[in-house]
Amino acid sequence: MSRTVRPRHPALAEPGYRVPPRPQPIDLDLRGNEGAIADSSLLTAVLDKARLLRSYPDRTAVATALARRHGLPADHVLVTAGADGALDRICRAMLRPGDRAVWTTPGFDMTRRYVGLARAEAVGVPWSAGPFPVADVLAAAETAQLVVLTSPNNPTGAAATPADVAAVAEGVPDGVLVVVDAAYEAFADAPLSEVALRYDNVVLVRTLSKSWGLAGLRVGWVAARDARWIGWLHAAGSPYTVSGPSLAIAEAALRLATSDASGPAGQPAWVPPFVDQVRRARADLAAAGSAAGLSTVPSQANFVFARGPHTAWVADALAGLGIGVRTFPELAGLEDAVRIACPATASQTRRVTTALAVATRPEALLFDMDGVLVDVSGSYRAAIVATCAHFGVPVTPADIAEAKAAGHANNDWVLSRRLLGRAGVEVSLAQVTDTFEAAYQGTSEQPGLYTHERLRVEPAWLRAWSRRLPLAVVTGRPRRDAERLLHDFDLADCFSAVVCMEDAPAKPSPAPVRQALLELGVQRAWMVGDTPDDLVAARAAGVVPLGVCAPGEA
Repeated sequence: MSRTVRPRHPALAEPGYRVPPRPQPIDLDLRGNEGAIADSSLLTAVLDKARLLRSYPDRTAVATALARRHGLPADHVLVTAGADGALDRICRAMLRPGDRAVWTTPGFDMTRRYVGLARAEAVGVPWSAGPFPVADVLAAAETAQLVVLTSPNNPTGAAATPADVAAVAEGVPDGVLVVVDAAYEAFADAPLSEVALRYDNVVLVRTLSKSWGLAGLRVGWVAARDARWIGWLHAAGSPYTVSGPSLAIAEAALRLATSDASGPAGQPAWVPPFVDQVRRARADLAAAGSAAGLSTVPSQANFVFARGPHTAWVADALAGLGIGVRTFPELAGLEDAVRIACPATASQTRRVTTALAVATRPEALLFDMDGVLVDVSGSYRAAIVATCAHFGVPVTPADIAEAKAAGHANNDWVLSRRLLGRAGVEVSLAQVTDTFEAAYQGTSEQPGLYTHERLRVEPAWLRAWSRRLPLAVVTGRPRRDAERLLHDFDLADCFSAVVCMEDAPAKPSPAPVRQALLELGVQRAWMVGDTPDDLVAARAAGVVPLGVCAPGEA
């Protein structure tokens, strides 16, 4: 018998928190605001220690070390599953159905979600940039049970001051808890931890995920001047939320911080250089964002937040160049926003700033020829079919499309021979080329298949584009074929450069794309192609790749 059971919690009506995936391959992922690359020696803390897998984890050593950093007894700190785990416990402990929690918007969306899971109401106070809205927060707190102050704020990077924290802590009604979420404190001008721990009605939330670069451990903590909060929050969640291996590595990192003693509370050696790099990168990214036509917000976190009508394009273009940035299509009011985490190195920062310029200020447009400017389904691709048939191997358009999608298929002579080889027919490249060319160029008895080629792009569009930017063709065709097509369709005057088979190694090598840039005298361009070879070549040359489907392959 089939039965239907559904969850009844109203907060589950919306999807769970997920970073929207990008279909393009990403090798520089700046979506998660992760920190520096931690010292690999930390992994020795878990080597040959199978007991960590067998035993329930003990948070005592890590809690003691973290409490010592804040000048507190050990029972004033609770280690949690990241800062998220702390926020979840706080909402469970403080909120009942119908209660109200004040937070600033736009803000860390998990705060709103945890409030919703407690069946309470999240009351948003606008704070996109500028000073923290103390007066508005205090006004909203008059009918609330919880105030969450996140600084530096995520996703904007705006920061509160110690005086703001003091004003909120002293100004909220009796019985209201103030949460200071200082996950990004290491990057801010004015730390808030010290002032937060002066008040009995304030709890501080921190994490090792950001500046310490240990997000994979999921180790955060909540600290409080009033130890009763720690007991209450401990009771508000599961007892073993952080794994033994994570705790062992966190303890090792804290020992390194104590021995290094770099900074007021001591930091591991890899943290201060990363924080310095972040502060330099913020300025560079903000300037590049502004030059790209985005409205950037002054940030004190390890990321830059920007808005603009073309942020979706910016994100897609950067992804095409292998750089992942965070957009928020799932969050109302943030559809025009993008957040770019500060890279860990200066060279990566230069890569991002250059990519922003390429994405928004191209100096040229490049086009593959076959499948992009012209439909070759009845010419080059038909010649592949005819060549293979000549040697007794039937090949379909779908077979050709599959081979093109596999990559390294820019030369149709080579591709025809490869298809024959897959069928067990070994023929020399010279034989394949002669047969192919007879079909494509034609003979005295048979007209060439090239006569079946038809334009895919209106000539008027190409002429209009060429008046705005120089255009180039980057094709694997022999030059005689490329120039004949441009002549036959009266397009030669549209293109300032034509790079052909004879000029550079075949795509996916970036060499022909770079040759086109050189001939045009430009550095920034977009390229339209219809195969992975086109897109890989463009990306490797630092050109924004734009993919289109060849006819019949949509």
